Amino acid sequence: METPESYKAAIAELESILAKMESDQCDIDSLSAYTARALELLKFCKDRLFKTDKEVEKCLEALKDTLSE
Repeated sequence: METPESYKAAIAELESILAKMESDQCDIDSLSAYTARALELLKFCKDRLFKTDKEVEKCLEALKDTLSE
């Protein structure tokens, strides 16, 4: 499956999948594919959040070091 271009795109796709899963049009044959894609998107989002958190921590440490000099 293709990697989302951004966190925002992944969230939008997750919302779309959720809407499909909640609709009357979701059949049992599609449920497995929707669930698999949702898991991929959730992993992408989690990885992006952890990466961003680490980058922010580095920036804060650099700022802290600059202010303490």
